[in-house]
Amino acid sequence: MKIKKRRLAVVCATGLIAIACAGFYIQYFMMRPIGSGPAGPDVADQPFAETWSNRPVILVGLGDSITAGLGADSPDRTFFQRMVENPSDEFPDMRGKSLSIVLPNLTAKNLAISGSTSREHLHVIEDRMPTHDAEVFGLVVMTSGGNDLIHSYGQRPPKECAMYGATLAEAEPWIASFRERLGTMLDKITASFPGGCEIYLADIYDPTDGVGDAPSVYLPHWPDALAIHGRYNEVIRQCIAARENVYLVPLHETFLGHGSHATQFWRSTYVADDPHYWFYENIEDPNDRGYDAIRRVFLNEIIAHSSLVGANKADAELASPSSPDP
Repeated sequence: MKIKKRRLAVVCATGLIAIACAGFYIQYFMMRPIGSGPAGPDVADQPFAETWSNRPVILVGLGDSITAGLGADSPDRTFFQRMVENPSDEFPDMRGKSLSIVLPNLTAKNLAISGSTSREHLHVIEDRMPTHDAEVFGLVVMTSGGNDLIHSYGQRPPKECAMYGATLAEAEPWIASFRERLGTMLDKITASFPGGCEIYLADIYDPTDGVGDAPSVYLPHWPDALAIHGRYNEVIRQCIAARENVYLVPLHETFLGHGSHATQFWRSTYVADDPHYWFYENIEDPNDRGYDAIRRVFLNEIIAHSSLVGANKADAELASPSSPDP
């Protein structure tokens, strides 16, 4: 009788442990809670308290589906459109924080194409970026390179601009081509604005939170994924550093902790204040909260670096007569 009771106790304990392990696995390895409300860094109030510049300014979007807005709940909630003007249901902390508020002569044109690669981005710049009038200042927001990495998803042999599954050795010449192509793009954009421009170029985020386990985002195993991804981001940063009018928008850093391992509290990337998934159902694009975060980080970089911020005040000070000496 005692043996039967002991056996029953062991079976029950084993079952409870199995249930607990299954629950743990589901909670921390399968669940992708999205959360609700604002996402991403705070944006200061003060920069939006007065007009930056009355100069004609055009905001141009270039690149892939991130800038095009695939995955946003509605067109007015893409990061590009949120930068232009607040949606009607804007979060309280972001009301009145848009470029149209501080740039009264702003126009906007989004030339980004969902699913496009850096090779196509160069063609768009060559074919659809005119030489602008000298009085126009350009603000360019851009995402490029992500689709070069993931296209083919391992279903076909890797090649340039569709290198999923490649080894780092295979990818080296394609990385070199990306460096040359990206530099050409940035220089052609700058040349199209004789009156000056600033380019805000994002690096490439990682849906695996730096782990590199492609199966966690339902893709085939890719041993050299992180190495190639890292080299692409290195190229982006090098091209930015070589040009005074180009600035990094750190999407990679911003999205760490909001990918497939967002709920795993033991990882260094865990974000206790918002342990939620910022990616759309297709894995490669942001969801609505991700776009809110992207809008905020782009705005913060513009505030930190743009010559337009405070331009009106500086012009007024230059125009006012200096006080006569006593």
